[in-house]
Amino acid sequence: MSLAAATNENLANISNTLIYSSMAVYTLAFFAHIAEWVFGSRSKVGRTAAALAGSASADSTVKAQATQNAGGTAVLDRPRIITRSAAGTRDVPDGPGAAGGTFKGDLWGRIAVSLTVVAFAVQAGGVVARAASVQRAPWGNMYEFSITFSTVAVGAYLTLLALRKNVRWIGLLLVTTVLLDLGIATTTLYTDSDQLVPALHSYWLWIHVSTAIICGAVFYLGAVGTLLYLFRDSYENKLAGGGTPGKFAASVLERLPSAKSLDTFSYRINAAVFPLWTFTIIAGAIWAGDAWGRYWGWDPKEVWSFITWVAYACYLHARATAGWKGRKAAYLALIAFGCWLFNYYGVNIFVTGKHSYAGV
Repeated sequence: MSLAAATNENLANISNTLIYSSMAVYTLAFFAHIAEWVFGSRSKVGRTAAALAGSASADSTVKAQATQNAGGTAVLDRPRIITRSAAGTRDVPDGPGAAGGTFKGDLWGRIAVSLTVVAFAVQAGGVVARAASVQRAPWGNMYEFSITFSTVAVGAYLTLLALRKNVRWIGLLLVTTVLLDLGIATTTLYTDSDQLVPALHSYWLWIHVSTAIICGAVFYLGAVGTLLYLFRDSYENKLAGGGTPGKFAASVLERLPSAKSLDTFSYRINAAVFPLWTFTIIAGAIWAGDAWGRYWGWDPKEVWSFITWVAYACYLHARATAGWKGRKAAYLALIAFGCWLFNYYGVNIFVTGKHSYAGV
């Protein structure tokens, strides 16, 4: 075995070790998120403490303003605005998040986020090592696409947190999904490091596939928001109708942002990435023209990419149409993401075409 081949094999082994190590850290983050939700339970004592804290904050603000009026100097904390106008005529406050407004819950949440950051760094190192082992972009088969996809999804989540967006409620579902994704990748989709088929030797690989991965990762975050919106909206409807949700549902759903906030989050996420998905399809068509001599050939991957585009276009149009806001539009968003999932898993595994690079 040549020195270069031995080096590449060592890099591939390092990549595998890092991916498995990231799974171990993600597992710790998963349990930390579970603890965040459990210890952050909105018990009667917790609600009373939160109410007293809010009252004390209001009293201190009034006193500070009085001091200023008297000619003194006071430093006021920026008030936290947690109320949104929910769908319809409801005016429902956003929940306190997974931590539930408790110190212990918040502590476990911070631990979970810290572990997620460590796992993300380790996983990203695994992706880079995989790329170094084959000396190309690590997107030549479904295994490589999967480990990169979950890395980008976690990176997008951490970016939103760094921008001080209220998205920590995504953490538990995200970490769970990442563990499932990596579990499938390492057991079912794993492929040894190898070179690309001739059609993939192009700089368009970096452009087209990278944008597809980014779109999928962001679409996933939007789908999580949409799914939770449906649960939260049902919860708010039940309360508005005088019903009494179950103890578990109340403990979880009352801590989420309001239905309106979740709906707005999902819409903005999907609307922001939709132009990039449009570019992904256009870039793929240009690459197809270079590789196969035609821009569009009704290949299964091309067809389902277009179907996904149409589904998201219908969702965005529905959100702008008065009669299709709310739950109807949310169902369209989930159908659109389902199209994206089938475009990735279904087409690659069960359908034969020019994009059959699954390696499984």
